[in-house]
Amino acid sequence: MRRRQFVRTSVVTMGGLLAAACDGPISSWFGDSPTTAEDGRSWVMPDEGEPHNRTWMAFGASERIWGAKLLPQVRADLATIATTIARFEPVSMLVRPAELDLARGMVGPNVELIATEIDDLWMRDTGPVFVKGNGTRAGVDFNFNGWGGKQEHRKDAKVAGFLAGRAGVETVHTDLVLEGGGLEVDGQGTAIITESCVLDNNRNRGWKKSDVEAELDHLLGIKKVIWLPGIAGHDITDGHTDFYARFAGPGVVVAGLDTDPDSFDYDVTRRHLGILHSATDAAGRSLRVETLEAPTELRARGAGDDFAAGYINFYVCNGAVIAPEFGDADTDSAAEATLTRLFPDRQVVQINIDGIAEGGGGIHCTTQQEPAG
Repeated sequence: MRRRQFVRTSVVTMGGLLAAACDGPISSWFGDSPTTAEDGRSWVMPDEGEPHNRTWMAFGASERIWGAKLLPQVRADLATIATTIARFEPVSMLVRPAELDLARGMVGPNVELIATEIDDLWMRDTGPVFVKGNGTRAGVDFNFNGWGGKQEHRKDAKVAGFLAGRAGVETVHTDLVLEGGGLEVDGQGTAIITESCVLDNNRNRGWKKSDVEAELDHLLGIKKVIWLPGIAGHDITDGHTDFYARFAGPGVVVAGLDTDPDSFDYDVTRRHLGILHSATDAAGRSLRVETLEAPTELRARGAGDDFAAGYINFYVCNGAVIAPEFGDADTDSAAEATLTRLFPDRQVVQINIDGIAEGGGGIHCTTQQEPAG
């Protein structure tokens, strides 16, 4: 379950990258002195399963990052994800002006294309986290910094504010550095977060758990954080939550289980299950924990070492759950059955995303929901 380890020529030195990205001292970018947002209002991040206005994506794969061999498949995967979701709700996709015709030919007329410069395709991490409150909506800009300076991000650092403007909502600012993939919420005050990502010095130097919890209470209405350890340094995300555990409803969590003893995630997924089984949510409920085992039969798909072979990175949209299939008949069927049981009012649609998985990502990583007003 290695994720996005393949960053190639896009990797630059930490100091030069951050100085260029934020036009200010690196210490302020990292948030050495935690401060809370100053708008004086409280917001709530809805559960992903609540009604959406639309899904946001980015047609942002490039040869510079993905390589010439993988690029066509990754673009095709993005088109497949977008057109599949568009069967259930509107999809808006950012695309470089020079690639508008290419994107239109791949996604067809039912996906809105918006021309703007972007670095890559990970909308879950670069886009704003949409919140509701005080009779209005907003988008939280969590200061995307290339997963702690591991990839160029000058353009993607502007995506959150740009997208909030396109959605017609205000942007809420914070000193906290966080990616959407590192955050999972139930919409009722509970969040699951990996320590390896949010507490890493490459994002939030000097922040303690209590600092993060106070800020997320104000920004997202989080009253209880369930901290999972995750693993830092083995992938570009430093162990995002959305590859480990997801809410399937209040009090219900579906967690990944790595069955390959040689995988670095083998032990940590078992630690996570132990924590989740003993945890309670913001309402004091013990969690019902379901598991999704990762596929093991991937030879026919030509999977490399970085292939993200897990089912947890599904996406919940209006009326459907969009999930991956990996050609392992047993685990594909088991994942479909589990998701159908957990989301009985939604259609489970499994799609092939091998190109994106080869780059270490999944469906959830490429999407960001905009909740309905």
